[in-house]
Amino acid sequence: MMTINFIMLLSGLGLAALSVYLFMSVVFKNNAEADKLAWASGNEPEASKSQFINFSRPLVHNFTLQHALKFKSEDYRKKVNQKILSAGLSQEINTDEYIGLQILWGILFPIVMVVLNFALQLGYPYWMALGCSAFGILFPSMYCNSEKQRRYTEIITELPFYIDLLALSTEAGLDFINAIQRVVDKAEDSTLADEFGIVLKDIKLGSSRSDALRTMSDRLDISEMTSFCSVIIDADYTGASIAQVLKEQSTQMRLERFVRAEKAGAQASQTILIPMVLFILPAVFIVVFAPVVLQFFYEGS
Repeated sequence: MMTINFIMLLSGLGLAALSVYLFMSVVFKNNAEADKLAWASGNEPEASKSQFINFSRPLVHNFTLQHALKFKSEDYRKKVNQKILSAGLSQEINTDEYIGLQILWGILFPIVMVVLNFALQLGYPYWMALGCSAFGILFPSMYCNSEKQRRYTEIITELPFYIDLLALSTEAGLDFINAIQRVVDKAEDSTLADEFGIVLKDIKLGSSRSDALRTMSDRLDISEMTSFCSVIIDADYTGASIAQVLKEQSTQMRLERFVRAEKAGAQASQTILIPMVLFILPAVFIVVFAPVVLQFFYEGS
């Protein structure tokens, strides 16, 4: 008991020293450092869809972002940047903030676990703090993956409809860029329309159509969009009719969506067997065989 109290005393002193260090580093931070710690979207942050991220960002900018800036691994930073882009979070968070979140919650989660475990006498082994630290480090990645999956579902659902609109617009006499502009102007609250809007901005800033489409393909990291962009780029090089290419692409996309729906239906029929075996069949067996078992015991007595 004395050993545990001594360990907790040392932990408290260590946390107090860490708090003093972080406080003093924030107070005496110079203006040059403050310029480096700019928000991801200019001087003011764009609110994230995650309230947890919104709560964490001031803590990150005050305590851990200066340490994230010292992390110089180019390969890891490229992976993080690609993860942020494919999740559509480039206006909410940047690479330094992502790493800062990992540092912040990789430290705070185990501290909170240890404090609660000691204060409430929960009896959890203290090595579980390592698991909490791993969860804190993985939290930004989990959030990015969930956003990427949400965007993927929206985009593959909307893509055939948007390709149909582009095909109709090009058949009506508009070129491909003006067709995209017309679709973007008419769309509301659409992830795919927002991505096409970024393509238009890139073209207005001087990028070629093929480069802008390749950038969108890399940004989304979705096989269906990669195929769509590749077909449009190839049509540009070969001089094929964009309208005809778009109609063929729309037919292909709808066929792929039908195949995905069939696959999901087959998986659902298999997945439903699990609750049937665990919950429904035992209840059926009890209803059918319980009277027989009871009659056997009573007759025997």
